[in-house]
Amino acid sequence: MVETTGGGPQDGAAEVLDRPLPDGVRRRVVQIVADGFGGLTVAELPAQLRQYARFTPTRRAKFAGNAMAAALETDPLFRQRIGEKLRETEPELTGALDSGSPPPAADPLDVAAAAYVLRPPGWVKLVTAAGEEAQRADAERADEETRAELERLRAELDRARDHTRAETERLRAELDAAKKETDSLHRKLRSALADVKRGEAALRKLRGEMEAVRAEGQAQVSAAESETRRLKARLGETEAALEAARRAAREGRSVEDMRVRLLLDTVLDAAQGLRRELALPPVSVRPAETVDAVEPGRMTPKDIAARALSEDDPAVLDQLLALPQAHLVVDGYNVTKTGYPQMPLEKQRLRLLGQLAQLAAQTGAEVTCVFDGAELAAPVLLAPPRGVRVLFSKPGVTADELIRQLVRAEPPGRPVIVASTDREVADGVARAGARPVASAVLLKRLS
Repeated sequence: MVETTGGGPQDGAAEVLDRPLPDGVRRRVVQIVADGFGGLTVAELPAQLRQYARFTPTRRAKFAGNAMAAALETDPLFRQRIGEKLRETEPELTGALDSGSPPPAADPLDVAAAAYVLRPPGWVKLVTAAGEEAQRADAERADEETRAELERLRAELDRARDHTRAETERLRAELDAAKKETDSLHRKLRSALADVKRGEAALRKLRGEMEAVRAEGQAQVSAAESETRRLKARLGETEAALEAARRAAREGRSVEDMRVRLLLDTVLDAAQGLRRELALPPVSVRPAETVDAVEPGRMTPKDIAARALSEDDPAVLDQLLALPQAHLVVDGYNVTKTGYPQMPLEKQRLRLLGQLAQLAAQTGAEVTCVFDGAELAAPVLLAPPRGVRVLFSKPGVTADELIRQLVRAEPPGRPVIVASTDREVADGVARAGARPVASAVLLKRLS
């Protein structure tokens, strides 16, 4: 699209390019300005270009390209001076443009760049045509490059297919060889397993025969030992009878009397030895006492059931703390905010710790009170009371987690009682083997 202002339609200076200058044409224009730049004095240059007067044409095109293109577009006098330098270096091309017939063999980009500088009539069409021609050339060049790349990729694909085919054949051959080797190894393994099973069967048979021989030998040894003991016993009896006969003869008693007395003494000694061996106590129970009934002054099972303690009875806590080596762990703020939440935290702590000190002194149990460290605005200056261990949780650790750590640190079997109303804490410590007690029960016991 060409717009004309002021002059007639043959006035090239009145034509305006309505689209950006094609890149190829712009590079040629910048090169023309850079080449003609050196033939001008500093006074003839626009003010924004004078700083590049000492640059070589290549450096001017590299660093001052945008500034030169802008000056060429906005400064007609500068454009005219560059055009004069162009006429001196390219007389044939500029003469053809002035006559309105650019040479057909010339590069369209050179023609368009010269037309842009000289602004002959119809220069906009020359620039536009050069841009389109450059785009077609770029497209053709890109198409050629694409076709060449496609051919290269096809060749690579064919080579890859051939390589893959050869590699597949090689792997198939290796797989067949591996299968044959595996079959051979399987046969050898089955043969070896069969040999092992036969060896194990033979070993079991030998062990059985050995055990039978050992058992028979042990039986024979036992029989021989029994016979030896029997002979020794008979020899002892014979010797005892002989000695008894001698004593009876000496004492003038008959052998039969001596045998009866000896039998009686033997029975008595055996009964006393059996009583000592069984540690039998004197008989204190009489048959009438085995009959089930309620005696005067004794409670029935119904009376005993009525004495069972409820879960919220403070006596339950006393029974737990009376266990050997009992350890009471107290969720501090849970207890204080249950009993006296209106008090400041500092007074809550002091009141609870004072009551726990009295409880520790009364029961002798180990007492640990845990407070949440997140509630602290500053370090607590607190002297723990006698018999009470006071702990604050570290940053990032809640008092509930610290209580679970304390429970897990105790050895299995030690009585650990945790005072807290928090259901999550109670369930967690119960799974760890501790006995949870509600905060209200502890408060009742402390009061």
